[in-house]
Amino acid sequence: MQRHLLLIITLFLAASTYAAKVDTLSVKSTSMNKDVQVVVITPDAASGKKGTACPVIYLLHGHGGHAKSWIEIKPELPQIADERGIIFVCPDGKNSWYWDSPQNPSFRYETFISSELIKYIDEHYNTIDNRKGRAITGLSMGGHGAMWNAIRHKDTFGACGSTSGGVDIRPFPKNWDMAQQLGDIESNKEIWDSHTVINQVDKIQNGDLAIIFDCGESDFFLEVNKNLHNKLLEHKIDHDFITRPGGHNSEYWNNSIDYQILFFDKFFHKQ
Repeated sequence: MQRHLLLIITLFLAASTYAAKVDTLSVKSTSMNKDVQVVVITPDAASGKKGTACPVIYLLHGHGGHAKSWIEIKPELPQIADERGIIFVCPDGKNSWYWDSPQNPSFRYETFISSELIKYIDEHYNTIDNRKGRAITGLSMGGHGAMWNAIRHKDTFGACGSTSGGVDIRPFPKNWDMAQQLGDIESNKEIWDSHTVINQVDKIQNGDLAIIFDCGESDFFLEVNKNLHNKLLEHKIDHDFITRPGGHNSEYWNNSIDYQILFFDKFFHKQ
């Protein structure tokens, strides 16, 4: 009985010693003049003043989501953070599509994600504070936001991804509050054309970013992801594109994010 009790105590202490820390923060956005909720998952290796500098993966949620969406979809993130020595940062992007909205000056989420948040995380956590130690990905709206920010800020991010991403918004002009950020497509066609990920491809050259994206074969975003794949092929830009069985749901994302984390982990170790 005492031997079993000692074993339980030992296992408990070991789990406590090597447990990632989950912080829920309010990060000030000067550009939007408000605080933004952010969940940060820090591996034990990065804890304390003498912690190891770790790479960071920024995870963006989808439409209707929030800062805690990813840890709800993937509760294993703290364990993965410890196993791989990676910091995960999950900001609340509202329903912004992670643009600096040309219609709504209070929605400057591109500036927040790619400038203000990066600066805050690098100042307050033990990070590898350059593009070689930063990746960004997301689901659905967040997949669009991750690719949008990475392509436009390739000096900030070294790798990017998207899972079930809305990588071409134009086939869906009446959906997901996009018109609130861009105006209606009939009167603002040029804005819609310039604010969709697929039309950003000409801003990068092969090797600028390590790119991975995927989509479920039953997903309504499958065709736009195939179109992005083909456009990247036309521009001779290396990338990983994966389709697998599944729809636009948490079950799919819980599985797909594992492959993206592996891809980013390999990228970090090559640097």
